[in-house]
Amino acid sequence: MKSIKIGTRNSPLALWQAREVARHLQNLNYTTDITPIVSTGDKNLTEPLYAMGITGVFTRDLDAALLSGEIDVAVHSLKDIPTLLPEGLEIIAYLERDFPQDVLVRSSAAKDKKLSELLIATSSLRRRAFWKNHFPHAEFVDIRGNVQTRLDKLESGVADATMFSKAGLERLELPVAYEEIPQLLCAPSQGVVAVTGRTDNQEINTILRDINDFKTQICVEIERDFLRTLEGGCTAPIGAYAELVGSDIRFQGRICSLDGADLLEMEEVFAYDKMKDHGVELAEKMLENGGRALMQQIKGQTG
Repeated sequence: MKSIKIGTRNSPLALWQAREVARHLQNLNYTTDITPIVSTGDKNLTEPLYAMGITGVFTRDLDAALLSGEIDVAVHSLKDIPTLLPEGLEIIAYLERDFPQDVLVRSSAAKDKKLSELLIATSSLRRRAFWKNHFPHAEFVDIRGNVQTRLDKLESGVADATMFSKAGLERLELPVAYEEIPQLLCAPSQGVVAVTGRTDNQEINTILRDINDFKTQICVEIERDFLRTLEGGCTAPIGAYAELVGSDIRFQGRICSLDGADLLEMEEVFAYDKMKDHGVELAEKMLENGGRALMQQIKGQTG
């Protein structure tokens, strides 16, 4: 078996994730090579993602490299992967989820400010909307870049605080103080490293399935089906988290208006049945209970 070529973005966090996939494969006695590729989302660090008008800004350059045969597999943060992949590509493996939560990091100058007084740096529509649901008068500035870039910008005075996926800070072992913010339900599939590949590359795909964490797969596929069914192709403040509790699934889902004023949420516990489209059913239930009107409102504002 030739060395497996692993494609990745070239940020420190993305490279950590690629090395983690490589470690899993090396534990099975396969050799690997890591190929960093600069993504569209990394080339444009001035425009907020929601304003760029395209999905998959962090994945499409890697998708192209996969389809051309430049790389064998691509490693991503799962929440960056669109719910609909290009023809010929699929998600082959999920590593075990570690930290799904969002956390708040303050600048050194804002350590004593109340949460309601903080100027928040984030380009995430979900984080903005969920935060405004709790703090209606909150103000925001856009911020882009990798974890260290955003930390540096924060200390330069652009804002009082910013938000990160806890997974990013923990994986990089950064000595950064952060606060848990349970009022922000995580993005669907946050905290999961995923590996994509070509559907016709059965030799590689068979190998990758040996590193797949099935429990994580069950949960994130429910979350992604929920997101896909709600989204209808638009970017919206949607949160979802599924976890296995014994033989049951505990699911939380939320949709929020852009201004934070209207919030729909659900919490369900149900027995997992692999023959059922749980994520679709949950999304349809939410759509029927006010979600359809709220999603139409959001589409009208972001379209």
